[in-house]
Amino acid sequence: MPTVLREGPYRFFWYSHEPGEPPHVHVDRDDISAKYWLQPVALARNLGYPAQELRRIRKIVETHQSEFLEAWNGYFGS
Repeated sequence: MPTVLREGPYRFFWYSHEPGEPPHVHVDRDDISAKYWLQPVALARNLGYPAQELRRIRKIVETHQSEFLEAWNGYFGS
């Protein structure tokens, strides 16, 4: 599970065997998780985050979108 960013309590990562899916990033904090598509940035799945925190995480994903896409393409190939 390559970690691509740690910001505050959040770990942004993807699973190493997900090449068939569109670019996305998983976000974990403690025992809760979410998944965001990267093009365009959109919530794909939420497992426990409250709405206010999802908005905060989305802003982080939007801020780092180009870095996440570059890392995704470097890892899985474009």
